[in-house]
Amino acid sequence: MKVKVNRHAAKALKKMLAETGAEGKLFRVFVTSVHGDHAHYDLKLDTPTENDEVVKSDKEIDFILDKNDEYLDDIWIQFFHVPNEEWLITNPSKGGHHHHH
Repeated sequence: MKVKVNRHAAKALKKMLAETGAEGKLFRVFVTSVHGDHAHYDLKLDTPTENDEVVKSDKEIDFILDKNDEYLDDIWIQFFHVPNEEWLITNPSKGGHHHHH
């Protein structure tokens, strides 16, 4: 399973980890709902269970993914500062819509 993170997202996530002081916790990417061919995602701090895979991103941040959920493979986490602060978590390999700014 793979996770990609853009530079702004990596910075924001590292900052959140530092601020919460959550020792031993990682960000879990999870599906909040599925609409037809695409899913909506969210992030939370969590600890992995035996059903999870801990995935290293390309930005030195590890993520927890449920290894039985096909929607989580190939996730792309982006964070934008302009025009306003916004998280965008998509899965390019699963189709779905893109938010246009």
